[in-house]
Amino acid sequence: MNFGVSSMVLPLKKVALLRPGASLLEADINKWHYSNIFNPDKVQGIYNNFVNLLTDEGVEIFWIEENTNIADAIFTYDASMMTKSGAILMSPGKELRKGEQNIHRNFYKHNNIPIIGEITGNATAEAGDTLWLDDNSLIVGKGFRTNQEGVNQIKEIMKPLQVDVFQFDIPVYMGTEACLHLMSLISLVDHRKAFVYTPLLPVSLFKLLEEKGFTLINAPEDEFLSSKTLSTNILTISPGKCIMIDGFPKTREILENCGISVKVFNADELCIACEGGPTCLTPVSYTHLTLPTKA
Repeated sequence: MNFGVSSMVLPLKKVALLRPGASLLEADINKWHYSNIFNPDKVQGIYNNFVNLLTDEGVEIFWIEENTNIADAIFTYDASMMTKSGAILMSPGKELRKGEQNIHRNFYKHNNIPIIGEITGNATAEAGDTLWLDDNSLIVGKGFRTNQEGVNQIKEIMKPLQVDVFQFDIPVYMGTEACLHLMSLISLVDHRKAFVYTPLLPVSLFKLLEEKGFTLINAPEDEFLSSKTLSTNILTISPGKCIMIDGFPKTREILENCGISVKVFNADELCIACEGGPTCLTPVSYTHLTLPTKA
């Protein structure tokens, strides 16, 4: 059976999602660092619209059926990551998300998907700080959510897979409590096309992208700031086709002028409020996942 991921742009086929539950809808916005535009009455409608965008593109949804007291668990991207050989369980750096990887562990076991590694001990790592540049190249950001030991363990897990791991420091920017992942600064929107917020991009990453032949599409500063970094959080559903949060017309126009097809959904009361974009919402296993048949 085929399953797994080593690309940010190959077509989405099957993804794993977790529905909004009581932990999110009843969340204390101060405790979870959500903004006051969070509106639980609108969350389900926003989420349904997002899911419809996926299914309209032929993406098959697998639901993570588990109750949790972790409000951020709806952002399924962070607590594990998928490789071509199986899943890696992460260890979230946000204290309130500790143990979230066990939700993913149960999902993988239920669907007979191998777990090839796990971030353990004092290491922290969130998949939002990882991004596949190509089949054999993974970039990882070290910051408040992913520490050096977490990066080191990711490198060790990737060695047998012959994947080169490139490490970059993430800036402080909005402080220790804010969510600034590596993927807050860069999204791949097509083969060798990267949408980036250049002022916060590490110089060494900028040079690596140039060396690998990427065309860099610059995010407009005003919309990056007003979106709280989420204008650059773009979910690519196939090469040159993506989903982004509505309300950022300059960003959309720039992408479309570069040949990228864009679909949008209104998500302020969920995504902007809770610091997680369409990529964060999407899969435990990012692209072209085929779940094995259970024995």
